[in-house]
Amino acid sequence: MVDLAGDAPRRTVRTSWTRRLLPRLAWTLSHYTATVVTALLGFALAWSFWLYEGIPENVLFTAAVTLTLGALIALLTRRPLFAAVILTMLVILVNSIAAAKMRFIGMVLHAYDIVFYLGSWSTVTYLWYAAPGYVMAFAAGVGALVGLGVLAWRADPVRLGRTRTAAVLGVALAVATYTGLTKPDRRHTQFYWNALYVSSFYGSWAETVETLWRGSVVEAASAANGPPFALDDACTPTEKPPHIVLIHQESVVQPGLFPTLAYDKSLDKLFQSSDGRVHKMRVETYGGASWLTEFSILTGLSTHSFGGMRPFVQSLLAGKIRDTMTESLTRCGYRNVLFYPMLKNFVSNSRFYDAVGLKEIFDMKAQRTKSEQERDRVYYANALDEMERHVKASEKPLFTYIQTMSVHWPYDWKFEPNVDVPGGGRGTDPDMSEYLRRVAMAKMDYDYLIAELKRRFPGEKVLVVHYGDHHPTATQKLLGHDPEAQVEDLTLDPMSKAFITYYAVEGVNYALKPLPQHDVVDVPYLGAILLQQAGLPLSTPNRERLRLMEVCDGRYNSCSRRTEILAFHRRLLDSKLISAR
Repeated sequence: MVDLAGDAPRRTVRTSWTRRLLPRLAWTLSHYTATVVTALLGFALAWSFWLYEGIPENVLFTAAVTLTLGALIALLTRRPLFAAVILTMLVILVNSIAAAKMRFIGMVLHAYDIVFYLGSWSTVTYLWYAAPGYVMAFAAGVGALVGLGVLAWRADPVRLGRTRTAAVLGVALAVATYTGLTKPDRRHTQFYWNALYVSSFYGSWAETVETLWRGSVVEAASAANGPPFALDDACTPTEKPPHIVLIHQESVVQPGLFPTLAYDKSLDKLFQSSDGRVHKMRVETYGGASWLTEFSILTGLSTHSFGGMRPFVQSLLAGKIRDTMTESLTRCGYRNVLFYPMLKNFVSNSRFYDAVGLKEIFDMKAQRTKSEQERDRVYYANALDEMERHVKASEKPLFTYIQTMSVHWPYDWKFEPNVDVPGGGRGTDPDMSEYLRRVAMAKMDYDYLIAELKRRFPGEKVLVVHYGDHHPTATQKLLGHDPEAQVEDLTLDPMSKAFITYYAVEGVNYALKPLPQHDVVDVPYLGAILLQQAGLPLSTPNRERLRLMEVCDGRYNSCSRRTEILAFHRRLLDSKLISAR
């Protein structure tokens, strides 16, 4: 017999790079084993989504997006085990990064983080110095993903047909699109709480793409209507300015907004300014998310100008906005302090406060309060004591920002039951009646504050401004909505009465200037109004804000001459007063 093989030309057998790199681990599973492992990984992902991604509609959206990604990988590689391993590792990475970001910043993972953190070397360098442990853990996670991906690639014997895989991809994409459009809107608080990590990340891509398409975080015109703003290095008032007390009246709205509501008319005095008028203010949130109102007051910007990014403007824009109201006060010689009823790291607020010039925070721990919902008088007393210490030790004017909590929901229990104050009249909804009781106590405590300011500081000028940050949930029925409905499930027109609150201005040993006479003033203008009432030299952006308030008849986002608002934003961007990314 002739051995023909010896005479045939020899073929060079090429060894893949994975076999050369991992010669001992370059094994292949059986078809059955690979199929079982793929199915188990898919089941584990589905089970984790069911446990941690909220309501069924949200779970289906998360699963459909994940299946779409898996089908796309499988279509490109034809390897189902490889696709399952990569997806599982990606989900683990998303959950781990989101949990780490929650601990470090107070907000979960968002798609825009990819742009923000990886868009420049300086940002990556900052992240390394600020949280090296997290960066190393992320690098290890990426390394694990790559390593397991290589092993799965070599071990997977299954090869899928591309026609059927493409069909699965089409169905998964259709389901993901449908569920993304029909599932309930994302809660405006969703990015601040635990769990929902994967669906939050998936859902954040829409607003990230919107922002990238727009070219900046804030909506703006393509060209400015004037030169870049120039800020003075210092502010020199012509005379010693007044101390300023700004009060965030949590969930407080004037009962007179509802003509059919029976209530004690003496409450109306709380909402009147020194000119005897009730000045209405339009806010941009209902029933919660107080940080949106704070943001607009401190920065002079509408949260609506940030599109889908608006629920987390404080976290997103910490350190990216200059010439805030509090920075203006600092330039004018003020010391700024905040009396905050909760722990200062609540929803990552402290980073934003520090960035805008509120560096001294007296939070729940510093004030030694017993709970997060004390009588307003408790916070007022603490602020008055600090004001006394300051006046004795310094000639600088003091800006004191006080946030209250007594009127905050829920209203199904009696707050301070030993205090005898009227609620609503006969037939008033129980929640509204309890709400009115709390407003009555808020008025008592505000009267106490004004009386103490006059008594303790007879020779000091004080400007007091207070405002309602949003409606209480107790007004749902009066607005024609189901009182049992979740606040964030309500569909509200931006011009609805649901967004009308108030601002009030009072002078103690201080004569006020005329207040704006518009029927309603939008919340972004309040900071400039406060600076004007204090008699301080205004920066050019704040002078422009007051001009726009007149041009727009008190409106901002809904201004009939919206092109001027957008051109104003462009000037802020061109002046580097807002960082575009």
